[in-house]
Amino acid sequence: MKKFINAPETIVRDMIEAFLLVNWKRLKKIDGIQVIARKSIEPDKVGIVIGNGLGHEPACIGFVGKNAIDCNAYGHIFSAPGPKHILGAIQEADQGKGVVVLISNHAGDVLNSRIAINWAREDGIDARYVILYDDVLSAPKDQPLERRGTAGSFFNYRMAGAYAAKGHSIDEVVLMAERIRNLTRTVTVAAIPGTSPLSGEPMSQIDEDEYEIGIGVHGEASAHTLPVAPASEIASGMSQLLIQDGEYLSGDELLVLVNGCGQTTYMELLIFFGEVKKYLDSQGIRIYKPAIGSFITTQEMGGIALAFCKTDDGIKQLWDTPTDAPGFPK
Repeated sequence: MKKFINAPETIVRDMIEAFLLVNWKRLKKIDGIQVIARKSIEPDKVGIVIGNGLGHEPACIGFVGKNAIDCNAYGHIFSAPGPKHILGAIQEADQGKGVVVLISNHAGDVLNSRIAINWAREDGIDARYVILYDDVLSAPKDQPLERRGTAGSFFNYRMAGAYAAKGHSIDEVVLMAERIRNLTRTVTVAAIPGTSPLSGEPMSQIDEDEYEIGIGVHGEASAHTLPVAPASEIASGMSQLLIQDGEYLSGDELLVLVNGCGQTTYMELLIFFGEVKKYLDSQGIRIYKPAIGSFITTQEMGGIALAFCKTDDGIKQLWDTPTDAPGFPK
């Protein structure tokens, strides 16, 4: 393993300290717990909280900011934060109108978030949660709660906070987060596995002459492989899969995320996006302001997550809302 770190046991501390050196004007760490929070949260609005393991940077510490996430409870590398950290994030985000916790659908995140939410409710906070699942190859369409949360959660991380900032009630924020989730589909393809900075071992095995499609955000294996092929073939195949699962139709307009998994170059992402655009054009589907870059990563995994979210005027307005969160495109 060759990584520019000091030691595995100091990765979290070293990274968080450096992150705050860069973003100290707007963000802070809450004393005694593992939470990154906005320094100034507007009063009388619904709070938005997420919890996640580190190792996916800029997600999710980089998604904390105005019109975005209010607090991020973080765990160790690829490990869910404990309930006390999520509770602390809920307490910090609460401005008297309740708090919505966005939970990427992984067992530890769901369990610990539910415990924290119950504790918060016992303390008199109106805490709710929305489970995010978008990975079309991790479970059949009729079993959505078995689907993993993956890079398509980016749409909710970006827009649920913008919606809450407009003064909507907690019931309305929950419904909007569920709506964004239900409009979203994601599939990920990988050529090269990432390496755990803790063990130094590859997080999966991918044969030299194959791509793995449906791989998880932590390197979870998929049963699906593809032979190495040009970007045009991979992009059109993934787009077709998402269109079928999401029931997107000619005349629809989509938000498109082309997310690099860590090692993938911007050159590759742009070429891939160009092929996605060609395929969507052939289906009569339009694209609204795509996001192209490495936003939710898996260390140095060489791969691309492609996500679609169907738009309407309200969705586009949220997508266009400015934010100072450092991990989102400006």
